[in-house]
Amino acid sequence: MTPAMFNNDTTMTAAEIKEELLKKYPPKVARKRAKQIMINEALENETPEITANVRTIPGIITMRGCTYAGCKGVIMGPTRDIVNITHGPIGCGFYSWLTRRNQTDAYAPDAANYMTYCFSTDMQDKDIIFGGEKKLEAAIQEAYDLFHPKGICVFATCPVGLIGDDIHAVAAKMKAKFGDCNVFAFSCEGYKGVSQSAGHHIANNQVFKHLVGLDDQGKPGKYRINLLGEYNIGGDGFEIDRILNKCGVTNIATFSGNSTYAQFASSHTADLNAVMCHRSINYVADMLETKYGIPWVKVNFIGANAAAKSLRKIASYFGDQELIDRVEEVIAEEMPAVRAVAEEVRPRTEGKTAMLFVGGSRAHHYQELFKELGMKTISAGYEFAHRDDYEGRQVIPELKVDADSRNIEELEVSPDERLFRPRKSQEELRALESSGLKFKDYDGLIPDMERGAVVIDDLNQYEAEKLVELLKPDIFCAGIKEKFSIQKLGVPMKQLHSYDSGGPYAGFRGAINFYREIDRLVNSRVWGYLKAPWQENPELSATYVWE
Repeated sequence: MTPAMFNNDTTMTAAEIKEELLKKYPPKVARKRAKQIMINEALENETPEITANVRTIPGIITMRGCTYAGCKGVIMGPTRDIVNITHGPIGCGFYSWLTRRNQTDAYAPDAANYMTYCFSTDMQDKDIIFGGEKKLEAAIQEAYDLFHPKGICVFATCPVGLIGDDIHAVAAKMKAKFGDCNVFAFSCEGYKGVSQSAGHHIANNQVFKHLVGLDDQGKPGKYRINLLGEYNIGGDGFEIDRILNKCGVTNIATFSGNSTYAQFASSHTADLNAVMCHRSINYVADMLETKYGIPWVKVNFIGANAAAKSLRKIASYFGDQELIDRVEEVIAEEMPAVRAVAEEVRPRTEGKTAMLFVGGSRAHHYQELFKELGMKTISAGYEFAHRDDYEGRQVIPELKVDADSRNIEELEVSPDERLFRPRKSQEELRALESSGLKFKDYDGLIPDMERGAVVIDDLNQYEAEKLVELLKPDIFCAGIKEKFSIQKLGVPMKQLHSYDSGGPYAGFRGAINFYREIDRLVNSRVWGYLKAPWQENPELSATYVWE
């Protein structure tokens, strides 16, 4: 691995960069972090795999979110006609408002829209002392009286788990009382898992248990799919649906961007599951296959070439020449506009470098768009991924079930006696696989990164700033917690959790939006003029006690 991998005048090798990142840590912390910092192809690493999905070391300022954030914010936040009630103090309750830029079809005739509301039980000291079940019951009743929704969901925050409120019993009681409203709850206390990934799992388990399979009247269509792991940030889901509709493919349910109660309830009627974010939802795809007979394939609609590849993958699954031809027509119609903008922008972006530390699949998906701009991803990693997101699903049998993982319920799923229907015979599946279509397959982030790239799990604030200092990337992509500290270092920072005010970036039109925005960011001179006050006039210096 040569320093040219990083360019921007750095003379350090990847091994030296890793050593520099670890230098400030106490020896015990350094040993732990070393296992989460991997030089691609396992060079200079203590083990042949990356350590992931482990607790953040106390004292380190992580970029992760909590279990409650993953459950309420990521998975259930984009649902528009389910009333989501946070049971807890109003501090957590603020997050039951929509704080991520999930968009929805607010004027759809088939559903109400509660996404702009903030529902919380606003627990006070006396509720913590004497219990909050009566207050929760009253809140559910009030929501029902006001809105008469199809569903009400209840989310536990940390204090609720500590005092032992039985939110599931309250939900069951109110569901029986109403009769026409599905009430269920999520034990998603913030401390319950390693990261927000635990919240994704808890949310999807409950949706699968309480919602999927309730409505056999799916949307009509010749080619019917579910899109799993797409959250309609900045309108991504709208753009994907536009492309699918143009091809003649019916999207029964999106989990969970722009989603509705009816979509979840009828998702078992689809004929194929297309998985976008592997981390947040791969287990739902497995359960839908086991219980209802729906196979799944991995797709990626981030990047024009990736979107075209995914459309072809869906068409090859159905094997209908009419659909195959229509997909090629749509690609031929959409790509000229994409290429025109790429050709305009690429001379200004060619050879520039990017770092991506985003979520559980975005740091992989968005490398497609940077490649289309001629840019290199010199370092990447996830906040809440597991080893299979880095190294591929072949490592799943090796993963150990630790104490944190045991906090998350694993549903026992078997074929449904009434609704199980294999969409393809074993012979058909084997024939498709022999033709190149892979089912239940994901190779992970690492194989698509260049040799010598630095892969870091659970990047923290210190490491982010140190990497920028050492590698001087042209753009840094992460979340809101890192945004302003990185910009103060003079480097443009693009949020890929909620897109700032941009998007969509999915599909063909999304690629055009992304090209233009990255062009503006990496070629603006304003970032180089930024200096934080402490950079110009340092007022305080210190050393660690062990130095």
